[in-house]
Amino acid sequence: MSARIPSLIASAALALLLHAAAWSAEPPPQPAVPSPVAPTPSAAPAAAAAEPKEAAPAAAAPASLDNRIQDLKGDVIRLNRDLLVLEEELLFPANTQVAVFVSMDVGKMFDLDSVQIKLDDKVVTNYLYTPLEVQALHRGGVQRAYLGNLKAGPHEIVAFFTGGGPHARDYKRGTTVKFDKGTDPKYIELRIKDSTGKLQPEFDVKVWQ
Repeated sequence: MSARIPSLIASAALALLLHAAAWSAEPPPQPAVPSPVAPTPSAAPAAAAAEPKEAAPAAAAPASLDNRIQDLKGDVIRLNRDLLVLEEELLFPANTQVAVFVSMDVGKMFDLDSVQIKLDDKVVTNYLYTPLEVQALHRGGVQRAYLGNLKAGPHEIVAFFTGGGPHARDYKRGTTVKFDKGTDPKYIELRIKDSTGKLQPEFDVKVWQ
C-alpha cells in the first residue's frame, strides 16, 4: 500500500493539470455574427452603440478561464499536501514513529558543518548543512533530521557533530542517550549550546515524551 502512495500523488496531480490544459486549449466561444443587412440611416447609431456590448463577453471569457486554471492549481497543491500527510501516517504510524530534530542555542562557539545520527549502531542520517540552513538554526529554527520506525523497547541514539570550534579549529564531538520506546510517538532533540563557563560548545540530547 505504501509503495502506491507516490504513484497516486503523481496520477492525481497529472490528471488535474491535464484537465486545466484542456480548458486552456479550448477556444472561447465566439459570438454569433448576424448576416449583413444594410443599415438605415436611423439604425446606424444604434448599431455602433451595440458593438462595445457585444465585445464584452468575448473579453470576459479568457479572464474566466484563467480563474478556473488558478483554482485547479490550488486544488492540485492542496491534494498533494493531503496525500503527503496520508503517506506519512501510513509509513510512520504513531505506535512505532520516532523523529529526531536538531536545534541550536546561540551557537557562536560552533560553526556547524554536518551531523551523523546512529540508532542502535545503525547510521540513519548523514546531513551536510548549507550556510543558509545554519543561519536558520541560529535564528531559532528546528530541523527534522530523521523520521522512522522503532519497535517498543530500549534503544540508544548516538549523534556526531562536525564543524568549526573556538579559534577556528576543526571540531568533532559526539553525544549519546538511551531511551525506551513505548506505544506513543517518540521525539528526540539534538541540541547545540554554548558554554560560557567552559568557552566551548556543548551537545546534549533531549527526549520528549
